[in-house]
Formats: sequence, structure tokens, C-alpha cells
Amino acid sequence: MLGSAGDSSFLTVWRSCAKPFQLFSFVESGGFDEYGWGSEELAIACASHGGEPEHVELAARMLESIGLEEGDLACGAHEPMTRRGVRLMHQAGLAPTRLHNNCSGKHAAMLAFARVQSWSTLGYERLGHEVQDRALAQIAKWSGSPRDDMQLMVDGCGVVAVGLPLDALGLAFARLGAAADRGDEVPARILAAIAAHPFLFGGTDRFDTVLVEETGGRLISKVGAEGVHAVSIPAERIAVAIKVEDGATRAQHPALLKLLQLLRVLPDELPPRLAVFAHTPIMNTRNELVGEVRVAS
Repeated sequence: MLGSAGDSSFLTVWRSCAKPFQLFSFVESGGFDEYGWGSEELAIACASHGGEPEHVELAARMLESIGLEEGDLACGAHEPMTRRGVRLMHQAGLAPTRLHNNCSGKHAAMLAFARVQSWSTLGYERLGHEVQDRALAQIAKWSGSPRDDMQLMVDGCGVVAVGLPLDALGLAFARLGAAADRGDEVPARILAAIAAHPFLFGGTDRFDTVLVEETGGRLISKVGAEGVHAVSIPAERIAVAIKVEDGATRAQHPALLKLLQLLRVLPDELPPRLAVFAHTPIMNTRNELVGEVRVAS
């Protein structure tokens, strides 16, 4: 570990930061390619997407290609995570479906993995299913943490969630970026897919999408719920991971951007699209700006 602030051993539930590692065994096995899927499917399988029409349609096509449908997804329905997604859904007179869930791409990929291996698709999201066993094995490998050291629980979308010290999350993303930089096939494919399709990976005005776009894919950022975030910097073969202890997201982006500036992988003067994330406005019920969250100078 190159450096830390606060408690780097703080137990951190990876949430959606686990997605690239949960996908890894499926790609490594060759099963992903058997369906003829490409970089778009790779990107959305790793995504916490905005539930916009493009995301919903791609996840639906993935399910159709394996002979399944929305009802086979174990994730629940929720409103899109972008304003554009909510607006377009309401304009179309639609209600939220499981396909709008930000994890629907991951779930579609997990179902496909089960399908191609002739495992039961029933309970694919649960502890003890082969799909989850493979995902936990990859997290153990990349984080250097034995499975017995993991705190296992249920994620918001229903799959197995992993709790490990925060520094294990940073190590996993550093190793993933270093492997991609070396040209190792699966890590390179996953990170290249994210870099090529940042919109599918996040969505309109989503932080991860904007950071990947503004850096031309030099930084690969992955959000997790409850104030968790990791960023891989493949060319430097390092990564950063943060956890807002109380889970509130308003401090998340300002802190992460400042850290990346201190590492000199982002400029002191941020591009306008990133600069809006460096200050989180605090509004009152009259829609008046009454304060902001920013990094103390």
C-alpha cells in the first residue's frame, strides 16, 4: 500500500465495485464469447447504469439471446438512476421494471453464465450457487483475501455482497489495472470495454461515465453504494479506494476528485464536466442554495 488516510482496515462492503470481478470467470471460461456478445455487453455487465432506454434495450437483448426474459432477473425494479432515464420512462407511460435496475446487465450476465455451464438458473444470485462461488473466488484472488476472511451478506440487488478491509478493494483494482496494462487478456478486455462504452457503463451525467470520458479511458472508475468508490489507473499500475464512513454520498465525489488531483492523474483545474462534481450543493426546501460540501483547503 502506497498510502492511506483514516482507517484503511475499515470493513467495507464492495457493493457494485465487485462487478468486474463477478464477471471475470464468465469471460475467462469462454462462455461469454459463445453467445457472440461483445464490448457493449461487457460494459453493461460491469455497470451501475442509469436505466435509460439504451441500457434497458441492451439488457433485454442479452436476456433474449439466452432464451430468458425480465422475470428471470433476481433484481427488483426501481426508477432509473438518471434524470433522463426517469423523464423518458414517464414520457413513454412506463413503470419501472427489473430491466431499469442499475444491476440488470450484471444479472443478465450471471444468468448467461449459469445457462452456458448448464447450471440451474434458479437461485443464481444466492450464496452456494456456482455463479456466486466463482465470483467469490475471483474476489479472493484479486484482493489477496481468503474467502474465510470475507463478511458475506446480501446486496441491494439480491446477489451475494462481500465485506473486506478497504485496502483490499484498492489492491484488487490496482491488480486489475496492472494486469490490463500488461496485456492480460480478460482484464484488458474488461477495461477496454468500459473505456469504449462509458455511457453504457453509467449513463447521462453519471460520475463514472464522465470521468472515463474526460480522461479518455486512462482512469476507470467504479461506484458502489453507501459511499464506496474505486478508481484503477492502469498506466501507473495503482488504484485508489474510498469509503464515506456514514454512507452518505455527498462527500464521495469531492474527496475522490481531490485524491486523484493529489496523485497528479487529474489536473489542478478540472474540466467543466468534472468540476461540477467537486462541490455538492446543499439546498433547502425553498430550493435555495444554503451551503456546499467541498474539500477543505
